Amino acid sequence: MNRRFLAVLLAVLTAFAMISTSCSSKNSSDTGGDDSKKPSEDAAPALLKVPQRYKTIQAAVDAAKPGDMILINEGVYKEAVDVTTENLTIRGMDRNKVILDGEFKLENGIRVLDAKSVVIENMTARNYTSNGFFWTGVDGYRGSYLTAYRNGDYGIYAFDSYNGQIDNSYGSGSPDAGFYIGQCYPCNALIDNVVSEYNGLGYSGTNSGGDLSIVNSTFRYNRAGIVPNSGSYELCYPSRGTSIVGNLVYSNNGYDNPGISVSLLAQGNGILVAGAVQTDVERNRVWDHERTGIGLVPFPEEDANDLAPSHDSWTTPCSETRDVKVDPIPTDKCKSVDGLLKGCVVFWNPFDNTVVGNVVSESGAGDLAVGTVDLLQTGETTDKLNNKFCDNTFSTSAPANLEVLSPCDGTGSGNWADSPLDLIGLMGNPAPKPPDGTYKKTPVPEAQESMTAPETLPTGGPFTGPKKIDLAAIKVPDKPQES
Repeated sequence: MNRRFLAVLLAVLTAFAMISTSCSSKNSSDTGGDDSKKPSEDAAPALLKVPQRYKTIQAAVDAAKPGDMILINEGVYKEAVDVTTENLTIRGMDRNKVILDGEFKLENGIRVLDAKSVVIENMTARNYTSNGFFWTGVDGYRGSYLTAYRNGDYGIYAFDSYNGQIDNSYGSGSPDAGFYIGQCYPCNALIDNVVSEYNGLGYSGTNSGGDLSIVNSTFRYNRAGIVPNSGSYELCYPSRGTSIVGNLVYSNNGYDNPGISVSLLAQGNGILVAGAVQTDVERNRVWDHERTGIGLVPFPEEDANDLAPSHDSWTTPCSETRDVKVDPIPTDKCKSVDGLLKGCVVFWNPFDNTVVGNVVSESGAGDLAVGTVDLLQTGETTDKLNNKFCDNTFSTSAPANLEVLSPCDGTGSGNWADSPLDLIGLMGNPAPKPPDGTYKKTPVPEAQESMTAPETLPTGGPFTGPKKIDLAAIKVPDKPQES
C-alpha cells in the first residue's frame, strides 16, 4: 500500500467522521434541545416548554421525567391536569397571565396524585368545579405564587399529604376554604404569607396538625377566618398540634360569600378552634367579627362515625390509625339536638389549647371565648377543657374574666357562669344558605406578585419539606392602612 493511497484513505475517513458528528449534533437539536427529553435516564433535568414544544400542560407532564421542569408561557389553558410523576416543577412564566380555566365544567386545575416532591408555581387556576390546586397522598409538596379563585370546593388543597409548604399565594371564592390541609399527623407543613378572602372559610384543617404552622398571612372577608376542626368523617382524628401565629384576621362576616354548611355555622368568627386540641394561637391581630374574635368551641358532627379518641392516643401518627376498625357508636354515647342537629351527634371538644399574646377587638360575642355543650353529662364542661389564656389585649370575653378563670400558669379563679358563651343560641342561628353557584360570581382578584426569573432551573434536589420558621420571633403584625 503506497503513501498516496494512505493519504487519500485518511482524508476520506476524516471527512466521514466530520459528517457523522454534524449529523449527530443536528439530530440532538431536532429532538428539542433544552425543551425536550434526553434519551438517557441519567441525563440532566430537561426544560419542557408549553406551548412551544408541547401544546398542552398535560402533554408536557406526561412526557416529563423526575427532576424536569415544565415552563408554561402566557395564555389560557382550558384543561384539567393530573400529575403522577414525582419530583417535577410546574411553573408559569407570569402568575397573572398563565391561567388554567375550568370554565365551570372541569373538576381540578392541577391534581397531584401520589407523586412526591411536585412543586407548582407562578400561575392561576379559576372556574373549576372542585379545586384549583390539589395534592393528595403525597410526601413532599410545595405551592408558591399561586392564585386560585372561583373554584367550587377548595382553592389550594393538600389532603393526606406530608412535608409540604404553601407560600406567597392567594385563594378566594371557594365555598369550603381558600386554603386547606387535612388528614395528616404529624403533617410537617407550613402556610406562610398567603391571602384568603371571600371564601366560606379562609382556612380549614380537618384532622391535621403536628408541626403544622399558619403564619404571616391575611384572612379577611370570609364567612369565618381560620378554622381547624375535628371529625370522624375523615380519618386521623382529632385535629391537634397546629400553630397559628402572626396573622391578620379581620372582618370575616361574609354573608354574601359562597359557603358549605360548616361555614354557615362558623359564620362571623375570626379564629375558631372547633373541636381541635393542643392548638397554639399566638400573636395574631384579630378584629371586627360579629361573633367571636378567637373562639374555642366544640365541633358538632351529625351522623358521626366514631367518638373522639382518648387523650393518650393524640400522639399516634395517622399511619397507625387509618386501618383501625371502628365499631358502631352506642346510642347512649351520642344525642340529637332537637331543631338543630339530627342523627347521632358527637361534640368534639377543644382541649388543651393556648391563646397567648393576641390583640383582639370589636367582637360581638366576645374577643376571647370558650365553651361547650355537655349534653351527655360526661363531665366535659367548659372549666374542665384545660384551655389557657394569657397576655392577650382584649376588651370582652365569654365567660367574663377569661384570663383569670383559665390562666396559662397556676390555678384559675372566678365564676364560669358569668356571661358564658351562648353556643346553643349561636348554633340555632346559622347564616342562610347561599344560592347555588354563588362562587361563580365572587370578585376577580387584582394582579398578584409574580416570581422573579421564572426561567431559572431549580437547584438543590427534590423538595422534601418546608423551610424552618422561628415561631418565637414572629411579632403581632401591624394593622394595615386599608382597615
